[in-house]
Amino acid sequence: MKTYLSFDNGTSAQCAILGESTEIYNMPTFTQQSYTAKKQQITRIDTQALTAILAPYGDGRCDVLAVLENPFINGKMFKTSIAAARALEALLIVIESLGIPYMYISAKKWQHELLPAGIKGRAEQKKASLDVGCRLFPTHKEEIIKHKDADGALIALWAKRNSL
Repeated sequence: MKTYLSFDNGTSAQCAILGESTEIYNMPTFTQQSYTAKKQQITRIDTQALTAILAPYGDGRCDVLAVLENPFINGKMFKTSIAAARALEALLIVIESLGIPYMYISAKKWQHELLPAGIKGRAEQKKASLDVGCRLFPTHKEEIIKHKDADGALIALWAKRNSL
């Protein structure tokens, strides 16, 4: 049986593992002083914790595919774009070091197939993701509600339904 690892984008991402069973995680992160001279905090992916979660799926131990949502990159939102690029790089380092094959998916592509038509704006999209996720993954309702959406799990479901 194929196992799908999926990752919403950024440090506030949701990770999902969909195979014989379903597991849903918040991206393991930590916060520290930024590299800038001005006092500010940055959130980084905890690569050691993420490696521990994904290690059972690496190095050819099972038929696996990681599906990564495209990062949010927008020149008008510089800090957010930098954070997204840093998070993607950390995720790629972990996945590649474990020998896990991966691909990218745009949010619009999986949302078009799994969320109701006519959704407008980020708030409606998050609410629809939460509602659909709780319905499709009822045993993970608590984690989904706590995270405020089910994007990671829905990305994995999209990959499975499309037999990637």
